[in-house]
Amino acid sequence: MARRALILVEGHQRMGLLYVQAAQRLGLYPITLSANPAQYKYLAAEENEAIRVDTDDLDALIRECSRLRANYDIAGITGFSRADESACVTAGKLGQHFDLPGPNPASIERCCDKSVQRQLLAEAGVPIPEFRLATNATEAESSAVEIGLPVILKPAVGAGSSGVRLCRSVDEVTEHMTYLLGGEHLWRSSPRILVEEFAQGPLYIAQIMGNVVIAIGAALYGPPPHFVCRQLNYPAVLTEDENKRIAAVSLNCLRALDLGWGPTNIEFRWTELGPVVIEVNPRLAGAPDPQLVQLAYGVDLISEHIKLVIGDECNLSRRRSQTAAARMLVPDDDGTLDWIDGNSQAAAISGVAEVKLYVEPKTLIVRRGDYLDKLGHVIAASACPARTEAILQRAVDSIRWSITPFPTLGN
Repeated sequence: MARRALILVEGHQRMGLLYVQAAQRLGLYPITLSANPAQYKYLAAEENEAIRVDTDDLDALIRECSRLRANYDIAGITGFSRADESACVTAGKLGQHFDLPGPNPASIERCCDKSVQRQLLAEAGVPIPEFRLATNATEAESSAVEIGLPVILKPAVGAGSSGVRLCRSVDEVTEHMTYLLGGEHLWRSSPRILVEEFAQGPLYIAQIMGNVVIAIGAALYGPPPHFVCRQLNYPAVLTEDENKRIAAVSLNCLRALDLGWGPTNIEFRWTELGPVVIEVNPRLAGAPDPQLVQLAYGVDLISEHIKLVIGDECNLSRRRSQTAAARMLVPDDDGTLDWIDGNSQAAAISGVAEVKLYVEPKTLIVRRGDYLDKLGHVIAASACPARTEAILQRAVDSIRWSITPFPTLGN
């Protein structure tokens, strides 16, 4: 009997190993198809099979999967998000071609274009910030004035808060448009920018599988103008009515965007008008959200996603009730990371579930105001929110690092 395999389109620096390990626990043989497998260190470390193939070429992927079917029973295909989440769309198309379970790739593709997503949500009556689409500085400036400052500028296609900034004045709008269109920001498609009303209020994230709202967490960001997540807490402290309102709007989003298969995460701001949808992401949230959901609720989102992908029945019932939180390690300066330590001491503290460092000494630190600014994260869990916070703080206080600033001109 041929070995059952799970095909992973591309890898992921922070989620890839978790998927590989979950697949192996489910008795599957994970095979990664990537344009550059060497960039994912866990593939070499775990001695997993990885095949170099152009993952932007659907025909090449179909040929490779057809070749693999001669030796393996391909049970399912899924993909990881990249800067524009194209791998998720590609995995959906591959699944359709081979008649395997998966999302509708057209729905994923529409959702990944934030301007299209916004329009579909608005047509369905889902509460969203006022927005305009701009392709140049003049359009962005006039849109900002129409909406009313401050505004958010963000690429219409992208992920991880890359290129997202709060602009308080027309000059700041012009400055950020110059940055986005000047060659520093990486575009995988024609540059289009959303100019968006700044919805103010606490941020919440709904984690959904299929049509089931499994968890709602709270996120805290660092200081503006950028939006770098500093802490995540599950479950969010909400009233029963607030939970119901967020869940109801979440399901409305799924209907409006024709989602409802597999994982989705939705970001909200709770404003004076209640929950306002900031973004619908047709994929599983990145680490550490899945770990937090498992610690808080006992639901392994990654394993349950893989079960869906291979056509098995998943179990989304909550099997635990405690609090879990993650603190991100974010530097205050640019420069060269001389050293970072204390992670072993932090990991040894009772109640600490994970300490993960993303960087090594001698790494160049250049903050851009997105998810890549983080040096790592610490996760803690307990039965009590106050105790979880105390454990988290003690662990974070154990970790130290030193950054030597880049030389300035004239020095």
